[in-house]
Amino acid sequence: MSLLKSASTVSLFTLASRITGLVRDVLFASVYGVSPLTDAFYVAFRIPNLFRRVFGEGAFSQAFVPVLSASRAEHGEAGAQALIDHVATLLTWTLVLVCVAGVVGAPLLVWALASGFHAETFDATVVMTRWMFPYIGFMSLVALAGGILNTWRKFAAPAAAPVLLNVALILAIVFASPWFGRHGIEPIYSQCIGVMVGGVLQLGLQLAALRRLAMLPRLGRSLAALRTSWADPGTRRVLRLMGPALLGVSVAQISLLINTQIASHLAAGSVTWITNADRLMEFPTAMLGVALGVVLMPQLAQARASGNEAAYSSMLDWGLRLVVLLAAPCAVGLLLFARPLVAALFHYRAFTALDVDKTAAALMNYGVGLLGIIAIKVLAPGFYARQDTATPMRIAAVVLVFVQLLNVVLVPRLQHAALTLSISIGALANGLWLLVLLVRRGSYRPLPGWRSFLLRVGAASALLALFLAWGDHAFDWIGLQAHKFERIGLLAGFLCASAAIYFIVLWMSGLKLRQMLRPARMRDPA
Repeated sequence: MSLLKSASTVSLFTLASRITGLVRDVLFASVYGVSPLTDAFYVAFRIPNLFRRVFGEGAFSQAFVPVLSASRAEHGEAGAQALIDHVATLLTWTLVLVCVAGVVGAPLLVWALASGFHAETFDATVVMTRWMFPYIGFMSLVALAGGILNTWRKFAAPAAAPVLLNVALILAIVFASPWFGRHGIEPIYSQCIGVMVGGVLQLGLQLAALRRLAMLPRLGRSLAALRTSWADPGTRRVLRLMGPALLGVSVAQISLLINTQIASHLAAGSVTWITNADRLMEFPTAMLGVALGVVLMPQLAQARASGNEAAYSSMLDWGLRLVVLLAAPCAVGLLLFARPLVAALFHYRAFTALDVDKTAAALMNYGVGLLGIIAIKVLAPGFYARQDTATPMRIAAVVLVFVQLLNVVLVPRLQHAALTLSISIGALANGLWLLVLLVRRGSYRPLPGWRSFLLRVGAASALLALFLAWGDHAFDWIGLQAHKFERIGLLAGFLCASAAIYFIVLWMSGLKLRQMLRPARMRDPA
């Protein structure tokens, strides 16, 4: 399967996930609005989600996939199966202990993340955290299964899995929430049930795909099997790589954790405003950055294992050009069209005009660093494929300190919006640092044509910016609340026109988009 086809498969399912996620968020905002309880839910869900992204999809996946690829290349299918069995055994037993500890220690976790909550909000967050913490167990096993499937270039099931979580949460809003209300329980607690059901469904989908691949892990149930798994050289290699990767791949999540703590001390609703901005920022991030990262990681690892440095560099070049090509217009949209986006998508029923303005302010600041946020997801795998997790870790540690220094300066002036701005500036610094090191070490050698490529993208983005700035001021997006279908249609028209303007300008400038379909064709994009 070609890189483009693989990336398109992941992007297609990611688009389905983001669309269902958007439906979920719109329903959530219209039913529950913005309140201390919505802050409580978002913090409670963020705790297992943070662990999932850091330990599951983050450090674990980045350490596991290169080792699995190398094991498969050196020892064949049997060697890969043995590594899978050992890692799955150790991971499963670890997750059982972590889930028990998380449920028991929920008050401490909530205090660490949101100590600024009032007593009632704090208690509600603890209850929701206990309900949802086992979600990390399901999702870490989903990450294990996804790493295996991606190594075998089976991208569909891992990419489709998040859709099931969104469907479960939507059904919980539509059906479980009214039932909870009729029985004297806060309706928002139904979302906890939806999260857990979604976790079970996602794991079930991955296990079915592994069974078809004949790579279903065989778990050891005895202490002897656990000791054998711990002593396995491949397992130890994964664990050694995970250590520095914990910080290196997850700086944005750690910054988000700290920012949530800060937001809990700001005005009520700050956590929800930032979370809604996160949802919209993650639309392009997931469709482009995550899709490319997922597809490139096993391919880069395979090229590195076979000693094909030219293919390794060419794939990085291809990924970075796609990042620039597609992230640039998205960044312009977030910077100049945030208010229409938020108004058309969330401004219904319990979600007020004030909530629109506060969410839009946070979303605009994500536009500042969107290019860096997405580029990291391509650049970091360039190091992980070489089994170098220490370098991104060191960079991330410095950037993390830098981001918090920015918060000290910006939060008193910009309040909650400063938190997304600091993450954006930090992401730009992180991405640039990774890029410079890859070039200096000779790991990445940019192919010809970058200067003309950047000029063309810059010109198209400038015209797009003029169009979106006009659209933001030409219509009363908040005043159109009573005409929701007209407002949604207007937004859709602007988005389609924006895409047409951007790509027509690129085409008229002479950019040959077909040359971006494959890494091998990227040698002369001009």
